[in-house]
Amino acid sequence: MMLATDLDGTFLGGDPDNRQRLYQLINAHPGITLVFVTGRGLEVVVPLLSDPAIPRPDYIICDVGATVVDGETLQPVYPVQSEIEAGWPGEQVVAQRLSVFPGLERQDVPQQRRCSYFCEPGAVTDKVRAAMEGLGCDLLFSAGMYLDCLPRGVNKGSTLRRLVEHMGASMEEVLVAGDTLNDLSMYEQGFKGVCVGESEPALIEATGDRAKVLHARLSGCGGILEAISHFGFLGPLGVDSELRDLQIKGKADLVMVYHRLPYEEVIEDGKVIRRPPSSPNGILPTLLSFFGGDQPGSWVAWSIHDPRQREAFEVHTKVDAENYPNLVAARVALSKNDVDVFYKRFSKEAFWPTLHTFWERAVFREEDWAVFLKVNRLFAERTAAEAAEGAVVWLHDYNLWMVPAFLRPLRPDLNIAFFHHTYFPSADVFNVLPWRREIIGSLLQCDYIGFHIPRQAENFVDVVRGVAPIEVLEEKGCAPRYLTYGCAVGLDRMTTRISVHGRPIGLGAHPVGLDVGRVKSVIDTDDCQQQIVELREQLKGVRVVLSVERLDYTKGTHAKLLAFEALLEAHPELIGKVTLITICVPAAREMTVYAELLSQIEQAVGRINGQFSRVGWTPVQFFYRAVPFNELIAYYLMADVMWITPLRDGLNLVAKEYVATQGLCGGNGVLVLSEFAGAAAELHGALLTNPHDPHDLRDTLYIGLTLGKAEREARLKELFGVVQHNDIKRWGDEFLEGVKHARAMALEHLAEEVA
Repeated sequence: MMLATDLDGTFLGGDPDNRQRLYQLINAHPGITLVFVTGRGLEVVVPLLSDPAIPRPDYIICDVGATVVDGETLQPVYPVQSEIEAGWPGEQVVAQRLSVFPGLERQDVPQQRRCSYFCEPGAVTDKVRAAMEGLGCDLLFSAGMYLDCLPRGVNKGSTLRRLVEHMGASMEEVLVAGDTLNDLSMYEQGFKGVCVGESEPALIEATGDRAKVLHARLSGCGGILEAISHFGFLGPLGVDSELRDLQIKGKADLVMVYHRLPYEEVIEDGKVIRRPPSSPNGILPTLLSFFGGDQPGSWVAWSIHDPRQREAFEVHTKVDAENYPNLVAARVALSKNDVDVFYKRFSKEAFWPTLHTFWERAVFREEDWAVFLKVNRLFAERTAAEAAEGAVVWLHDYNLWMVPAFLRPLRPDLNIAFFHHTYFPSADVFNVLPWRREIIGSLLQCDYIGFHIPRQAENFVDVVRGVAPIEVLEEKGCAPRYLTYGCAVGLDRMTTRISVHGRPIGLGAHPVGLDVGRVKSVIDTDDCQQQIVELREQLKGVRVVLSVERLDYTKGTHAKLLAFEALLEAHPELIGKVTLITICVPAAREMTVYAELLSQIEQAVGRINGQFSRVGWTPVQFFYRAVPFNELIAYYLMADVMWITPLRDGLNLVAKEYVATQGLCGGNGVLVLSEFAGAAAELHGALLTNPHDPHDLRDTLYIGLTLGKAEREARLKELFGVVQHNDIKRWGDEFLEGVKHARAMALEHLAEEVA
């Protein structure tokens, strides 16, 4: 069948449940051709195409029939479009001719091959009609206030009929749907039709004697569903038979969707062994903590599977039967190639540089995007099968951007929440992405989206403004928790609720916290204490500047080394007295994009040490390896200055680890932090530096080395207070509280709409 439908009040109207049922039906049924038929201009329809909850039309007829395009490519449908074009004298000709008539106010909306006006009924005089007839145009007056001047013989119905004939489709396969007199021309072509509930009385009256037109009881999409059943388009079993197989529901009230499993999988003696994670990732135990007690839950993550293996892939595994008896890991089977393309290549070569404002480094491959979509679809399907009715689904980070787009049509009942761990850039940067509309359209299927700091949330709002019409429902001040005008990522007010396409979405700022208790437990171990003793002996008599980061161009390691070199040149009295310890954690072996950066760093280290080294003293100690967490804690305790200078960073937990370690041990270390790290907006007491300014980078480090003891103690006390209070548990609790609040506000919004 072909469904040719008006938008406002029809395909975009009706009860939300009926909208979801119709949209599900269209997405699931390959035999349905969808045509949008609207008075809107194409430019105004385009934002709807970024909304994955709304099925993508096969064709779009807009401008009251004056424009007809392919729904996928948005290119004109020839020869139908050229026939319409031939009858149009031109916008300027029509507008100039009508400008002499009083009472006509030009509509300020995008339009092509038509001129639209606001006017009173009396303004459409015989002289106006005669003037347009002389230009070979028709006038269409509707709703007592809208006047459209169109090419002669062109309207919604005539263009739809030409399209049907062009496609070679049967007239009996077409169902037209509308709700205003503006749609009447569609019913005059002889198609089967439905006037949805709450249609304009004039349309009901005008179609009252047409046997092929159903006057539906339900409004919007509900009326369309009535008509599909009434006319038997889907056979004798009707709509319900098509929807029955789509009701996939699991048992988990909370579904965590993360790229990593909550345990490690290693191969020993040819067998897969599962063990607790060895990486010091504080987020994993925090997310696990929400599954304590009897609450059923699922953790969706990938697991590499070779389809050539004889053993059947185990989708569900236990995570920790003793501590989390009702939590299962729901594994998504990916091939090694899928993971390499989706995560290690595409995510890191296309999305990572763009998100961190290094768009000139980005590599966009359409074939990689196809793999990315495939993986996200698999995650969505697994999540849909795990979640109970109305469950909370908590998605994590940009690797899973497209999951909401696939998940919402499958499970419209779910409460979808998303936390963006990575920096979210401004619109002029994000819009470089070729797939920005699809990505934003997917994220707009969420009920709640969290970011580290207000600036990142506001950047997201600005990006949305360029994709779809947006209404800001709620704002709030950022102080005193966050810096406002005190750093590059500061902000005074942030948006906390928006509405897009009538769907309310909550936004929040939630900087990830630290498990301070875990840091203390490491400090108390014999291994850590022994490490501290050894470091004190090795570094006796020198002040220590510590840098810890992964090998990545976003971390500013090379610029930092150049600044340290400049510091020794500008302050020769520091030679022999200050050592920079740089711990650089290697990237995965498959990520070859960092090879040149490593070479630059090693050359800079060699040059500095070659120029300034003295007997018994080396200015830079460079460690290119992963360092166990207990060793890192020892280094944190020894560091007089922690020097963290990323060129751009979503948050930076290393800064908080240093503060916690110093605070727990009564230290007075100084944190010198890039003002482009998300943590800069939250960590009151840090010395902020601009890593893009070599002089500021050098001079702020010098200040950090020369601060008096009283100021060092005061700054650390303030920093430790922030880190201790806004810990990892508070982060998780506040995020889920934000999800709960957004859900309550959405229900209130829906109740107001119904009323």
